[in-house]
Order: sequence, then structure tokens, then C-alpha cells
Amino acid sequence: MPYQFDRVSVLIVEDNQPMALMAKSILETFGISTVYLTKNGEEGFDSFCKHNPDFVIADWMMKPMDGIILTKTIRTEAKSPNPFVPIILMTGFSEKGRVEEARDAGVTEFLVKPFEAKDLYKRIAQCIERPRQFVRCEDFFGPDRRRKQDPNYAGPWRREGDHDIKDLIR
Repeated sequence: MPYQFDRVSVLIVEDNQPMALMAKSILETFGISTVYLTKNGEEGFDSFCKHNPDFVIADWMMKPMDGIILTKTIRTEAKSPNPFVPIILMTGFSEKGRVEEARDAGVTEFLVKPFEAKDLYKRIAQCIERPRQFVRCEDFFGPDRRRKQDPNYAGPWRREGDHDIKDLIR
């Protein structure tokens, strides 16, 4: 399904200028005309607070603030204008541990470099078509880490202590 992106704004946080310009060019081919570019997480957070974009696309490896810290800052900092913004993290590393670390930081989607335009489009479409509820707890705020919900699941509650809650709602 093609989208009308003419009123969508995106912040790209990427320290590699050719990669940032390529991502911007791809977004422009989707019809996104408002794209803000910054070189690291600190500049990215300042720009995020100033412009309040509809999406953030951030690289993982940057200094002095990387994409993981940027994500946590956007999600938890009091001056963040929108802690619910979809954040797509770009990285050249796709090991399971890295994907889990990104997920646990509050990243919405994960995009492995190098990528094709269709890969980026799929991540944006995923954010639009299948938004996840946000979860707030002691050490996490971000999209629900469980992507699949099974409406037919009839087994035991999944977490230790769930039985206490179950007893309360009966």
C-alpha cells in the first residue's frame, strides 16, 4: 500500500555523511520532503526536541552519544516532546545479542546496513500498520517487545508473579 508522506518529517542521526545523504535521498523518493540531518546522538536529541519529527532513523555507532543512548534519552528524558516516536535503528551488526539490546533500549524497528529502499520502506510501513503498545516499568519504556499476540493462548500466565495479578482481577 503506497502512503502519502508529503506531511511526514524524519530525523536522521548518522555520523557517516554519505550514508545520511543516501537515507535522505531514499526518504525523498518516498515523498518525504522534511528530513533533518544530524551527526550524533547529542545533536540528534537537540534537533528532536526542536522539530518533533514523526520518525527517527538513527545509526547505532556514533560518538559522543550512540543510537542506543539516543533512544533511551528520547524515551525517558523529561524534555522529550514525544517519547512514543517510532525509532528505526540502523547498524551493520545483526547478531542476536545486538538486536535484543536494541529492542531492550526501546527501539521500534531494526535495519541492517547495507539496506535497500524497500527494506527502509517496510520498517516505516511496519510502524504505521502494526504499531505496538508501549510498556513502562522500572527499567524499560518503549514498544512492547512481544510482536506476536496469540489470541488462542490458554496456557499459564507467562511471568513469575502473574498469578498474584490474576487473583486480583477475578
